[in-house]
Amino acid sequence: MFEQIKPAPPDPILGLTEAFKADPHPKKINLGVGVYKDAGGQTPVLASVKAAEERLLRSEHTKNYLPIDGQPEFDSVTQELLIGADHPLVRAGCVVTAQAPGGTGALRVAGDFIASTLGRRTVWLSDPTWPNHPGVFGAAGLPTATYPYFDKQSNGVNFAGMLAALHTIPVGDVVLLHGCCHNPTGVDLQPEQWDEVAAVVAGRGLLPVVDFAYQGFATGLREDAAGLHALLQHCTTVLVASSYSKNFGLYNERVGALTIVAPSAEQAKTALSHIKRVIRANYSNPPAHGAQVVSLVLNDPELRQLWEREVGEMRDRINGMRHLFVETLHEQGVEHDFSFIARQRGMFSFSGLTPDQVKALRERHAIYVVGSGRISVAGMTAHNMDYLCAGIADVLKTAK
Repeated sequence: MFEQIKPAPPDPILGLTEAFKADPHPKKINLGVGVYKDAGGQTPVLASVKAAEERLLRSEHTKNYLPIDGQPEFDSVTQELLIGADHPLVRAGCVVTAQAPGGTGALRVAGDFIASTLGRRTVWLSDPTWPNHPGVFGAAGLPTATYPYFDKQSNGVNFAGMLAALHTIPVGDVVLLHGCCHNPTGVDLQPEQWDEVAAVVAGRGLLPVVDFAYQGFATGLREDAAGLHALLQHCTTVLVASSYSKNFGLYNERVGALTIVAPSAEQAKTALSHIKRVIRANYSNPPAHGAQVVSLVLNDPELRQLWEREVGEMRDRINGMRHLFVETLHEQGVEHDFSFIARQRGMFSFSGLTPDQVKALRERHAIYVVGSGRISVAGMTAHNMDYLCAGIADVLKTAK
């Protein structure tokens, strides 16, 4: 039966990592995968996480299943981090949360929920967007389309094009918005732009879904939620897919959540019943360990203070690498202006490198970048910066 099956194409990002691991080059650099690296090029376990795990190990007494929607403590701290425990919508019971296996799992649950309760709605994605977005929503049976977002000339947001497109989206369709640290461009909306977008989304009767995978990595934990809060000011219904992979470093624990804001507590409760239904038919109930870590850290004042400091250190390191990258390229004699990279936020940037230049970087220097030219700034270190920038200078010079 399997003789008729042809090999599937490799994932454009994870497949790149597989090729990187197989490369014997001693100076190879992976700027493809979206995983935080410290100054030593390692993905660390946060001290706050390790301390929480030690406490959990001493107190753990069961490996029983979690509820379908996860631990109530985890759901509560997620709402507090995203919206605020004292927010009127939270106090009124209009916000419900279901734990999910990572941010990707939360997006898939959102897709299944939309498809099974609202019907076949088109999901509108930014151009460009995370390459997995079309696949996740397509697997849920939802068609996707795009709206303009990135302006290659200014290396900023094509805000006029974005607004014009939002005004044409059919009523009832779904608009996916990146909460902060836009993946792959690193270019975010300004607060006043968020207000305009939120007003158009509400006025058109669109359903906003916020992919919020990088809270804390742009400006600050609270500041990064400004876009979400703008939507809450205008829209009566909002879906938020959030992740603790980045800001807690819990990549392999798969800790995420789908949060729904509804017009009333009754509607929120009804929505949660359907969320639990689609979860039950998918993975039944979520994994426990990572969510227990998050709950303990966010509920313990001492551990929370330590965690917030660690998030700030990760954010500062990434921003520091952006500036060092721009400076080192200049020192290498690169005439092209890369200063826009220092102004962007989060783990990713659009470098402007062409597919041919990306290929040359990999073949001649063992520097691995996604074909679109997206680079993971978190993969840069002070130790590999000279080699990285020399390689880029080489391929840019050859391309002339």
